[in-house]
Amino acid sequence: QVQLVESGGGLVQAGGSLRLSCAASGRTSSSYTMGWFRQAPGKEREFVAAITWSGGVTNYATSVKGRFTISRDNVKNTRYLQMNSLKPEDTAVYYCAAVRQTIVIPTVASGYDYWGQGTQVTVSS
Repeated sequence: QVQLVESGGGLVQAGGSLRLSCAASGRTSSSYTMGWFRQAPGKEREFVAAITWSGGVTNYATSVKGRFTISRDNVKNTRYLQMNSLKPEDTAVYYCAAVRQTIVIPTVASGYDYWGQGTQVTVSS
């Protein structure tokens, strides 16, 4: 089992930046692909970004490519999502997710086994 706890959400003006963190605990000795998803009110949970255990492969949703950067620190068992040039449409609850290392990075929620509780990000116009 892996437990995930997100932090770093908040209220920011459009064009601003936030950095989300996801701390992992439990069986973190295994290799896990880590992902970030978000869910706005009335919408389905959508893929944002993901990174493999080694950090060598990343994947981003088209809507955030060039603005968001995913990274991880395996020593600290923490992964990050740096969000720049934020837009009001980025407003959502952001979730950290994990799955045992896979060949292909999953980009759908059903591809992940472990989830954090979420952190709210609100971008004002």
